[in-house]
Amino acid sequence: MSAPVCTLLRAAAPTLSVGATSANLMALAGDIATLEACGATLLHFDSMDGHFAPQLTVGPAFVKSVQTAMLKDVHLMIENPFDVLPQYAAAGADIITVHVESCVHARACLQRIGGLPNVRDESRGIGRGIALNPGTPLSALEPLLDEADIVTLVAINPGFGGQTLYPDTARRAAQVRGMIMEAGRDILLCIDGGITKATIGAVAAMKPDIVVSGSAVFEKNAIRTNFDAMTASLKGIR
Repeated sequence: MSAPVCTLLRAAAPTLSVGATSANLMALAGDIATLEACGATLLHFDSMDGHFAPQLTVGPAFVKSVQTAMLKDVHLMIENPFDVLPQYAAAGADIITVHVESCVHARACLQRIGGLPNVRDESRGIGRGIALNPGTPLSALEPLLDEADIVTLVAINPGFGGQTLYPDTARRAAQVRGMIMEAGRDILLCIDGGITKATIGAVAAMKPDIVVSGSAVFEKNAIRTNFDAMTASLKGIR
C-alpha cells in the first residue's frame, strides 16, 4: 500500500465506515462521541453533486467542520472531481474515493490524490479509492489497480438510501478479490450500499475489509447497540 493510512485500515479490518449524514445532524457531536467510544475507525462522508448522483449532499466545508479522532472517509459521487480533490484534502480527508464512471481520467485522479498532503497527519498520507457502480464492468478496474489503495463496490444505485443490496455483489466481490491477488498489491475491498443488520452477515461472507453503513447504525438512536451488533456480525464470519 502506498498510503500509510491504509496500513491502519488493514490492521482494523474488517471494519465499519459509518455514514455521517445519517446521524442526527442537530446532535452530531454527541453521535460522533458515541461512535468513538464504540471504537469506530472510520467516519464516512457521501459527497453528491446532484448530477452524477441525484441528491445534493455535503461538501468540503462540512467535512472540515466535523471534529473527530476517526479517519475521515470521503466518497465523491460528483462529476469530474479532479479539480476539487485538493479542497477535500484540505478539509481533512484521510481517504478520498472517486468513481471510475465520473472521471474523465480516473488514473490521473488517483495519482493526484496520492500526491496531496494529509493535513490531519502528514505521516499517514491519503488513501486512494476507486468506486464502481453495480452496472459497471469490473474490467474498468484493470488499468487502475496499480494506483488504487481501496476498491469500493457500490451495491446499490448511487444517490438514495433504503435500497436493497444488489444481488450480484457477492460474485463481483469474489472477482475483485481475484483481480487484486493477480495484481500482487495489498488493496482493500470495500462494499457500500444496502447494508443493514439483516444483510451484514451475508456481506461479511464476501470478505470485505471495509463495509459502509449509515442509517442502520443510527436506527432508533441505538448507536452503540447497532454498531456493536453489526461489528460482531462482520468480524464473526471473518
